[in-house]
Order: sequence, then C-alpha cells, then structure tokens
Amino acid sequence: MRTYHCFWLLFWAGQPHQSFLTPLSKRTSGFPEKEKVLVLSGNNRQDLHRSKRSWMWNQFFLLEEYTGTDYQYVGKLHSDQDKGDGSLKYILSGDGAGDLFIINENTGDIQATKRLDREEKPVYILRAQAINRRTGRPVEPESEFIIKIHDINDNEPMFTKDVYNASIPEMSDVGTFVVQVTATDADDPTYGNSAKVVYSILQGQPYFSVESETGIIKTALLNMDRENREQYQVVIQAKDMGGQMGGLSGTTTVNITLTDVNDNPPRFPQSTYQFRAPESTPLDSPVGRIKANDADVDENAEIEYSITEGDGYDMFGITTDKDTQEGIIIVKKVLDFENKNLYILKVEAANTHVDPRFLYLGPFKDSATVRIQVEDVDEPPMFSRPAYIMEVKEDVPVNSIIGTVTAQDPDAAKNPVKYSVDRHTDMDRVFNINSGNGSIFTSKPLDRETLLWHNITVIAAEINNPKQSSRVPVFIKVLDVNDNAPEFAMFYETFVCENAKAEQLIQTLSAVDKDDSYNGHQFSFSLAPEAASSSNFTLQDNRDNTAGIFTRKTRYNRHETSTYFLPVVISDNDYPIQSSTETVTIRVCACDHRGKMLSCNAEALIHPTGLSTGALIAILLCIIILLVTVVLFAALRRQRKKEPLIISKEDIRDNVVSYNDEGGGEEDTQAFDIGTLRNPEAIDDNKLRRDIVPETLFMPRRTATARDNTDVRDFINQRLKENDTDPTAPPYDSLATYAYEGNGSVAESLSSLESVTTDGDQDYDYLSDWGPRFKKLADMYGSMDSDKDS
Repeated sequence: MRTYHCFWLLFWAGQPHQSFLTPLSKRTSGFPEKEKVLVLSGNNRQDLHRSKRSWMWNQFFLLEEYTGTDYQYVGKLHSDQDKGDGSLKYILSGDGAGDLFIINENTGDIQATKRLDREEKPVYILRAQAINRRTGRPVEPESEFIIKIHDINDNEPMFTKDVYNASIPEMSDVGTFVVQVTATDADDPTYGNSAKVVYSILQGQPYFSVESETGIIKTALLNMDRENREQYQVVIQAKDMGGQMGGLSGTTTVNITLTDVNDNPPRFPQSTYQFRAPESTPLDSPVGRIKANDADVDENAEIEYSITEGDGYDMFGITTDKDTQEGIIIVKKVLDFENKNLYILKVEAANTHVDPRFLYLGPFKDSATVRIQVEDVDEPPMFSRPAYIMEVKEDVPVNSIIGTVTAQDPDAAKNPVKYSVDRHTDMDRVFNINSGNGSIFTSKPLDRETLLWHNITVIAAEINNPKQSSRVPVFIKVLDVNDNAPEFAMFYETFVCENAKAEQLIQTLSAVDKDDSYNGHQFSFSLAPEAASSSNFTLQDNRDNTAGIFTRKTRYNRHETSTYFLPVVISDNDYPIQSSTETVTIRVCACDHRGKMLSCNAEALIHPTGLSTGALIAILLCIIILLVTVVLFAALRRQRKKEPLIISKEDIRDNVVSYNDEGGGEEDTQAFDIGTLRNPEAIDDNKLRRDIVPETLFMPRRTATARDNTDVRDFINQRLKENDTDPTAPPYDSLATYAYEGNGSVAESLSSLESVTTDGDQDYDYLSDWGPRFKKLADMYGSMDSDKDS
C-alpha cells in the first residue's frame, strides 16, 4: 500500500522574530498515521534580531522494496515565505537527487522513482533550498535532511559454508561437540526479528542434535560404532523471525565421519595352521604366513606376533609384515629331518596400541597353534668340521700323510662319499687326497721360505649322486726346519788405506738367515781356515750377530797388491748347524791424512774430483740441443733459397707474372724469350730463371734438342717429359703447360705463339669490340694487318 510521510517546513521572512519547534507526532506501527509538520512561528519581539532563518529539518522514513506502480511519496518541503503565487522554486541535491529522488519545484513534494533496498544503502542524505524564480537568489539558507529506509524481511539466512565436514571418535559420549554452523541474515538486526536466526535439525536424528541459538552440533546417541556405520549426513536449517511462522530459512549439509578407536581385539580366523618346510630351507627363509583379523584401521589395527611356547621355540621365529599385518614364520636354525620332523608352536597376536578405555571389552590379543612338518631332502655330505687346520714340516718326504678330513651323508641312506682336491686352489698340485678315506698327503717337496701357508679346498661328493657335494677349506701350515745357512745381509766391498795403522777397523759385517728361529738367531763369524794364518786382516766376532774386520799390519802397498779377498765363515746355532762361506772384497787405495780415499789402483769406488752422473747427463743434453738448433737453422736457410722472388696470391709460375698486368704481347720479351720456341736449338741451358733464387746445388743437365721440330706442342711435351724424369730439375719450370691452350677451345687461341704457325690471314677487328682491356692487343694486330695491306 502507499504510505505518505508529510513534513511541513514553514519559514517566515521579514522582520526578525523568535523560532519555535513544534514536536513531531509519535511513530506508530513502523510508519506515521498522519503527516508530520514543522511549523515556524513567533511574535514581533524587539529584543531578538535575526537577519536570516535556517532550515528546520527532520528525517523521513521510507519502506524498502516498494512494489506500487506510481512513484513512492516521501514527504513535503515548505517555506513560510511561499505565498502560493509560484514565485519560489524548490531545489533538491545530495544522495540520489534527480535520479532516485525528485522534488516538485512548485509544491516541494518529494517522491522516490525506484525501488529501494536497505541492504544496498540504508540512509540517504539530501539538501533542500528555496530560491526566488525572478532573481535566482535563495530566500532561505540550504538545509540538510535524512531519508532512512525501513527494513522488511526480504533476506533469508545464509550459511557461511555450503557443506561442513566434521569428524568425532566412535564410541563418544552423548553431548560430545561435533562442529558449529553459522548463518547470517542481511536484514536489519535492530528493527524487528527479521535478522534473528534460530537453528534446527531436519536430518540426522536421533544421532545428533543442534543448539537453536548457537548452531553447535552434538552427539545425541551413545556408543556409535564406526564398524557398523562410519558416515553420517546431517541437514541443519536456519530460520529468521525467531523461527516464527512466515520467517525465511536456509539449510546446509554437515558430513560427519566417525574416526576409529581401538575397540576391537585381533582374532585368528582359525585355531590351527599347518605348514611344510624342507630340511634344506636356508636360515631366515619364510616357512608360512598367518594373519589375525582386526576390525579397526590404521595404527589401531597394528599387530605384533610372537611365539609364546612350543618345542620349536628356538628353531623358528616370527616377524610382522607392516604392510599386510601378517605374521611371517622364519627358520632360525638348520632343520634336520633325521633328528626331528615335526614342530608345534603357539603363536600370539596382540595389538601394539591399546586404549585403556576399552579394556573392559576383553584382552586385545589372540593365539593359535602352528604345526610345521619337516620334509626330507637329499642332502650333500657334511664334514665333521667347518674348517681344518694342519701342520707339516718342510722336510717331510713326498707322499707323507699330513692329516685327514671326514664327511658323511646325513640322509638315512648313508650313501658312500668320495673326496677330491679343488685344483683351482692347488694349481701346483702340491697336495693330493685319498678319495676313499680323505687322508691328505704331499705330492711335491715343501719349502717354508717359499710359501708358509697352503690354503686348499677339499670336495666331498656322493658316489651315487655326484651333484650332491660340499666343500671345506683346509689350511696347511709349513713348519720350519734349519735347512738354510746364514749369509751376509749385503754384498761387502770395502777399502783399506795404504797408510792404515794396525788393528784399525775397516768394516762391520752382519748376517741374515731365511729360517725361522723361535728364540732368535745367533750367528758366529770366523775366518776360513786357509786365511786364518796368512791373512793381512783379522776378524773379531762381536757376539751380537755382527763382526768387525781389522788390519793386521801397519802399511799396505797398492802397487804390490791392489785387492784382497777375505773369506768369512758364518754359522748358526740351530740343529742341524748350517754354515756358509762369504767373501769380503778389500781394495787398497791412496788416502789423505784424514783417511779419505783419493784413488785406487783399479776403478775408484768414489771419485771426489770427478763429475757426477747428473752433471754428465746435463752436459750431454746441452750438446744435443745445440746440434738440433744448428740443423734446424741450416734447413731454414736452405728453404729460403728456394722461395720465389715474386710472391703473389695468384702466382701460377707462368710467363704472365701478374694477372693484373695486361702485358705487351709479342713485343714484351722481358718475361719470356719467344725466340726459344721458334728456334729450340738456341736454348741457353746456363741461363737462369728470373722469378726464383738461383739453385746452385745441381748443375743443369744438358739435353739433346729436337731437330727440325717446328711444332710447339711436340716441343713442349718433350720438355715436360724430360723435366718429369730429371731428378736434378728445380721445383719450378720456366716452360709451363699453360703456354699451349689447345685446339678445342670455343674461344680459340689468343696466344701470339700460335699466330706464328698460322699460314692463313686472320681478321682481328673483333678485338676492338671486347672492351678497353683488349685495346692494346687490337692496336697491335690491327696495325699488322694494315702493314700487310700496304
């Protein structure tokens, strides 16, 4: 319906007077029952003077979402100076003036032209003014007033999410918080109940409930079990107007998931399990798998398996497969069908994460019986030891037995076994074995000093089934016997000075022995019997495995005897005693007063004044480098002699030196003597080329001239053949094949050489048509034609 709000703004102009405001009528039912009027009145009091009155304003109220066909009436503005004669004009400005709000400039009536929405803009501030039409001047000051849009319930509640997702643990108590939903209403919360929202549950009972004012969803049923039902869908409604009849509403969906708790113990689907395992099953290999079922998920379903009792408690083990939660039974010790062929185990499965709240449901573990039957297989022979260690003296005779290995078939058949040596471990065939009883004996002599340990492998195989075989390592240590005589630790060659004094130490000797001695070596030194009495030197045993050589006389003469050979006998103290005779070489040398050797009769051991080997090598290298430098220098000089005097990028070694020069034809005789071609007998062999440096290493060889050779082609071919076969010919020939062009050229020959042999007359006028490059040639041959004509 149409609602009228009327405000009269009365203004008196003229003499100054006091203003009074008449109170407005009270608002009823959301809009006024009658017009509201502002009246400006007063009397002529002389004590108050005012030059101009201001507008008296108030606020207008307008309902939103107007659906009428006419403009919606807002109110009326009026000035006390308006006499009704149309002399005043009302003007409106501010929010929406002229667009949303228009004013009758004659009457001051304000109307709204469009539907207004409070949610878009709740308040409009405008300014009004009355002006004189004739003068255009305002009769009152501009005044401001407000138009407030009254709300109606035109917006339904909207949830902040279209779909809510929440989860709670299963078996939760009644009243457990799940999630809170929130809805908002765009209507004015300060006016009526348009924005007052109330929540209710449309779907999800009796499992869940919602608080009407807060939107908090809680559990409403006890012991909800995830294993029975995991997903719930709850529909919540939000309704405005406090939930009263006629209110608008909106809904949302809440998806609630029950999360798992450990409320279910593991259970074996059967009480007994049967498995079979061959006795040859390797250690840590699986025998079988068992699984206990648990209705829970994730960590609540994790199971730990263990063997609690049974006669195979130490023979088998069990592990848990983390991916499948299965128990894997594995072999911990070697199985033997002949010893035991049946094992009975008790296996227990228990949860690793137990929730104390649900212990009242019973123990969270279960047990089952596992029977494992061991199957017999054909096994290879088994040695009595995993490895054998034997010892033998190095002086034992060949074919001596040093030890025995034993193997037997572990099967009930007890098949016979034969033995052999793996020759890959005994390439030299030092040992052999009796194939029947496993006794190992030597087949070659042993030497501890050559090889202390022999590591061989013995193979035992069944005679009936050679594929069934096993191996065992045999370590043979060769024991030492005293079979090596001691000897010098190094080769001794020393010298004695001619001016040496008696009893002077000239050399200290030491010895070594290849044999092993548990108590340490003890060597004795002495001169050989043939040298003990007649020697010029004496030997002193120091009793510490060393000995010293001393001079027996005062002076020695190198001219009489330059070298002495002193035999020394070295003996050990082991059994049997071994001894050897070693020789010490002593040279007689000239020495200075300090005993430093100067020279010896034979090649000096040390030459203090000579050059060292490094110095000699350095001098030799310098000489070689100098010779190489001289040779390279000479080769470069020789190469420079052969370089042509004319160096050009387009040099073809022809009589035409440069292609940039046109040449003078037959008149130009500087580059080539044309007379040579005309008279081959006139060749001067001693005439040198002018385009290269003369070569004087070989004398030019004189060749026989061709008699009566008038053909230039034959002459050139002959000269070319001679130069090709002449080893002394220089690298460049003054007579090149380019001088003859040939008869088959389309352009024909332009050479002046061929013109000499031509019998007929030729016309050279076409040369003048070839351009300035051939001008010289055209002048030459053109003048020749004119001479003939004359």
